[in-house]
Amino acid sequence: MKQVLVRASGLTKHFKDRKRGWIKAVRGISFEAHSGEIMGLLGPNGAGKTTTLRMLATILKPTTGTAVIAGHDVVSDPNAARQSLGFLSIDTGLYQRLTAREMISYFGRLYAMEDKTIERRIDELKDILDMSDFFNRRCGKLSSGQKQKVSISRTIIHDPPVLILDEPTSGLDVLASRNIVDSIRSARDQGKCVILSTHIMGEAERLCDRIGIIHNGIMAAIGTRSELFDRFETDRLETVFLRAVDEAA
Repeated sequence: MKQVLVRASGLTKHFKDRKRGWIKAVRGISFEAHSGEIMGLLGPNGAGKTTTLRMLATILKPTTGTAVIAGHDVVSDPNAARQSLGFLSIDTGLYQRLTAREMISYFGRLYAMEDKTIERRIDELKDILDMSDFFNRRCGKLSSGQKQKVSISRTIIHDPPVLILDEPTSGLDVLASRNIVDSIRSARDQGKCVILSTHIMGEAERLCDRIGIIHNGIMAAIGTRSELFDRFETDRLETVFLRAVDEAA
């Protein structure tokens, strides 16, 4: 039986801008995501998608509302929530002078993992993500696709039940993207809950069990593909997206 591993309840986030005053980036988003499920979040730039992910990942504290990650509240118990999730941000860089192995090992130690466990997980991830050819190369010398594999590895080194992935295939070529997509499917098949943000409609349609569309800081629509197709009377996700955004405008 599937478990609820992510529950967002009335998440809001307000920022104060010197010129524009208070900005309501997220305005009461609520949803659930389950074990063995890929939950996609779609939305145009500035919709509040990344802000929502950062609140789930405890990077940002909600203005109001909260979320629970694998039983741990992100507001009242953020440290325990962090132990239960892996967060891949599109903005996060790598330490250029460390090798891929050193980079992943470093993050294992940040999670207080034992050295033997780190080495075992490193060997597993090296094979899963096909990193043998560059594993001992410095991160500064890696291609974009290789860097993304290292970033994903450090995200999942501690084997968390929840993965939050913000644009994991952004800027990658077809072969690199396919490898990343395969690793996301594998995580779902292992029973993990994956929250996936992407701008690529085809990727969302192929990967996601359910999809939420965020616009103007609200959840404009949410459901399985078939539920969304029925609601918006179409068989194309792009049309669903455009109609949901129009409704929420």
